[in-house]
Amino acid sequence: MRVLVLGSGGREHALARALHRDPAVTALHCAPGNPGTAEIADNHQLDPTDPVAVTELAGRLRADLVVAGPEAVLVAGVGDALRKAGFPCFGPDRAAARIEASKAFAKEIMAKAGVPTADARICETAAAADEALDSFGPPYVVKDDGLAAGKGVVVTGDRAAAHEHATSCERVVIEEFLDGPEVSLFALSDGQHAVPLLPAQDFKRAYDGNDGPNTGGMGAYTPLPWAPPGLVDEVMSTVIQPTVDEMRRREIPYVGVLYAGLALTSKGVRVVEFNARFGDPEAQVVLDRLATPLASLLQACAIGGLDPQFRPEWRPGAAVTVVLASEGYPSAPVKGDVITGLDEAAKVDGAYVLHAGTKLDADGRLIANGGRVLNVVGTGPDVPSARATAYEALSNITLRGSHYRTDIAAL
Repeated sequence: MRVLVLGSGGREHALARALHRDPAVTALHCAPGNPGTAEIADNHQLDPTDPVAVTELAGRLRADLVVAGPEAVLVAGVGDALRKAGFPCFGPDRAAARIEASKAFAKEIMAKAGVPTADARICETAAAADEALDSFGPPYVVKDDGLAAGKGVVVTGDRAAAHEHATSCERVVIEEFLDGPEVSLFALSDGQHAVPLLPAQDFKRAYDGNDGPNTGGMGAYTPLPWAPPGLVDEVMSTVIQPTVDEMRRREIPYVGVLYAGLALTSKGVRVVEFNARFGDPEAQVVLDRLATPLASLLQACAIGGLDPQFRPEWRPGAAVTVVLASEGYPSAPVKGDVITGLDEAAKVDGAYVLHAGTKLDADGRLIANGGRVLNVVGTGPDVPSARATAYEALSNITLRGSHYRTDIAAL
């Protein structure tokens, strides 16, 4: 099978790594990829949000499967163009990707499907936003209706900060605060049926103790030893399948991975948000544990025929990933600083490094090229040992001004 992965971040490196392990994959390509994917795949420099360029590349490569990584690719209609040209694509088309691209649309889908979620108001004026903030009270939850790379949500007890974020967006969703721990669950769908993957937990705040601004995610781990029994089955029956059914009823079948961000509240499971792609960095740990070959699983979604009774097999043990971020992230990440120590990190038993925001400079040195620069993954027989391995590997890496959380997966 010839596979093309679209994107350049840590999630795409994790996807490429999992596909590289699949013996059915005879040729692996990434566009544009990064220095990490270049070690296991052929990188192609193009804009992955350009439907024409991507379709032409898929044709030259005679791709049997195209895997869309980031949400911007989907919202740009790349999946639509690929399917029109006859290429199987794992990832929803533009209409279905609205479930992430518009928080208001997601709320509409959930209401029609009877999916449990937070009460919310959609606001397009400052007056409406202020009324909603006063109605719900603190903690205030304010979400940019559009795409914001995982950083469009403000949760704060500061009324002024909530108002500022709301008025900085053209359209916002303001909703009730959901108590309880958050869980991420991915489900693979062929537009009719859905199959769950392992639940994981990520850490959105920039600093230890869940302090600081929201980020795209500073770390994640799986499995969740504290998760209640039957959680996955409950979410599949009350959240995932009803959503897939509602999308199909609207004749916008959902093909790809549906990410459900969940809160385990005192009143039961509630959906915090949907994403139309693998969460980052949760994908890094979930895909690490996957024993079932990935390519045929994604292809079954892309061409139809996913067995709803199928359950993937998982490697025993645990995985923890810690994000190394550049100076100034998330507000003003500094690029261009040299990264060293990756070879030493990779020598730590049970650890490896995924590239998230890196590139090679003119002298061939690895440098930071984004806010979240590296994902350091540790594995082990349980979460504490996997966590210790990740941090041991991370201690070998040097990047001027960088920072990371020290409390990822601290159970």
